[in-house]
Amino acid sequence: MEKLSLILWRERELLERLAYKLELEQLVLASGRTRWLAHSTKEVEEVLEVLRETEVLRAIASDEVAEELGLAAAPTLAELAEAAPEPWRVILDDHRTALITATREITELSESNRGLITAGYRSARETLLALGGGSADSYSSTGTAVVDTPRRRLLDRSL
Repeated sequence: MEKLSLILWRERELLERLAYKLELEQLVLASGRTRWLAHSTKEVEEVLEVLRETEVLRAIASDEVAEELGLAAAPTLAELAEAAPEPWRVILDDHRTALITATREITELSESNRGLITAGYRSARETLLALGGGSADSYSSTGTAVVDTPRRRLLDRSL
């Protein structure tokens, strides 16, 4: 039981670090300074990799605890908390609540970042189209690429 609790603490710490990295990514995106975006994204991916490894450890520890408590394999944290004796019931329930809260926060940050990335992509695409005059990824109903005729642009070169 103690091993599972330690792994859950580690997972909570990783989720907190992931939220931090996502907030940093959001600040980079919101500032429009994309120089650090690749680095920020790499840091998010590194935390996600460690989190995946920790989830495997948690699954193994959960199965061990489930066996001790007479539960079926692959129990949920709620099932483990319900079957566990005190004080483990409260500890596991606290872990569960904290994990749910962290997951919600990370989901919100991820959706916000996705919106910022999409808006940035749209803005860059529109700017390029305005400068180049062609239509980038447009397709006909048959699947063939459709390219608009380039429009002539007047440029004031005296600036």
